[in-house]
Amino acid sequence: MKIISTISEMQNASQEARMAGLRIAVVPTMGCLHEGHISLIEKAKQLANFVIVTIFVNPTQFGENEDFSTYPRTFDRDCQICKDLTVDVIFAPQDNEMYHSDASTWVEEIQLSENLCGKTRKGHFRGVTTVVAKLFNATMPHKAIFGQKDAQQALIIKRMIRDLNFPVEMIIAPTIRENDGLAMSSRNKYLSEKERKTAPIINQLLIEIEEKLLNEQAISVESLKEYFTSSITAVGGKVDYIEIVDANNLKNITDKQLDDITNTEILIATAVYMNTTRLIDNQLILHNDVS
Repeated sequence: MKIISTISEMQNASQEARMAGLRIAVVPTMGCLHEGHISLIEKAKQLANFVIVTIFVNPTQFGENEDFSTYPRTFDRDCQICKDLTVDVIFAPQDNEMYHSDASTWVEEIQLSENLCGKTRKGHFRGVTTVVAKLFNATMPHKAIFGQKDAQQALIIKRMIRDLNFPVEMIIAPTIRENDGLAMSSRNKYLSEKERKTAPIINQLLIEIEEKLLNEQAISVESLKEYFTSSITAVGGKVDYIEIVDANNLKNITDKQLDDITNTEILIATAVYMNTTRLIDNQLILHNDVS
């Protein structure tokens, strides 16, 4: 396994792999790898014979009062995980390698990024799309693997690939969960013992809402959101947002649409604070889920 820290060296390595007829898959991460990341790497290894894992805590997707400086960094451990998984390259650039001091060019998606996390994390997705575009240019992959847990991010990147004609096939892999249902996340490390015991309620409530959507009549979007919010508040959490949206465009679902959801793919998406730790999760209802 090779560790590369410069864009030029990474491009050269990818070009050599392409000339050798290898198929390249990239797994973009911010490090602090867990079982969710491992599942993405394993998927990449199934789909390609040259696998790159990027490890870069991207400063441009963090807001002023967010956790960039304290975001968990476990580089040595991450490298061992990648080595054990026989990853070919870790691309781990420094901030000044990715962004010139006078950088003034951004990649911005302006529709899908307006709802959900985009409402409270202004500028976040501009940072995400910009860094992913730069990582694509550095690694030159045939395929890129992302997780369903970050559903809005995945949809935005998919749109960026389409709109800007990146020659990359995007794969969205299922969310990996702890045994109690909590979605795996690097930020789970922030949770106290009590908060960790409470946090699985997020997934439990999302499943309950899905069941209500599929099985109950005369139900309203507002009543479902109120149920979720009151349940989270009752255990000491705080809801940043809970929304029921069209999974393809992230527009809010109306009560009228709930009368017949057989033709709509629905995403129930949320961000919840457990004390100061912000956790995101979602539940996807596809056509074939509806009987």
